[in-house]
Amino acid sequence: MEYTSQIRKISIWIFIIPVVVLNTCLLISVYGEFLQGTIFQVDPIGRSSFTIPYIDGGTSISRSSRTYPAYLIFKPGMIITSILLIKYWLANNRLISNINQSTENNRFLFFGIGSAIFLILHSILLGVTYEINLYKFFRRFVLLGFIIFEVIAQALLVIKILKIKNKISEFINQKILFLKILLVSILILVAIFSAPILNSTDYTHFKHALEWNYFLGVVTFYLLTFLFWKK
Repeated sequence: MEYTSQIRKISIWIFIIPVVVLNTCLLISVYGEFLQGTIFQVDPIGRSSFTIPYIDGGTSISRSSRTYPAYLIFKPGMIITSILLIKYWLANNRLISNINQSTENNRFLFFGIGSAIFLILHSILLGVTYEINLYKFFRRFVLLGFIIFEVIAQALLVIKILKIKNKISEFINQKILFLKILLVSILILVAIFSAPILNSTDYTHFKHALEWNYFLGVVTFYLLTFLFWKK
């Protein structure tokens, strides 16, 4: 089917790049001593003792990514991911519009591209420090905007696919569709029930672990997309 090959290629890179980038930054943070005395000497603020943050929440994504030299990997990686996200949502919009024989843009396109723009802004702002409350609020707003827009876009796309499932049944993997529905449902429920905890100043390690696993869940959606469309 037209566009599905492009969607598969884009989606697998949207999964691979962030996973590699974030975990490379984590390795730099944990094993910074190996870069001691080189031009890539790790900023002390970005260093961390041994941790598996997905389990123990020993460090945050921000801490492991915002200082030199980790941001040399994080910023370009996230900007590239954002560009791929824009291409992904445009390709899905063209595919769904073609199937429905419509020229109108789908709602998921707005939220999908919006999430990519928020991710670009977050990448640019990460590591830039100003002791201004408005700036700090804006930085948190950008990160929250990325998460909200991304999950809404994913949910709307899944709903749209369910509506046209009979038209594309021979091109899709039904089991993967169920996994996509399950994943998006979990992401929405976790976001709702974790909101009170995120507003608290306590539970630091839990919030860090949630941050790492939630981001992994968000990008896993794109791995499922790669498996969803048949070759």
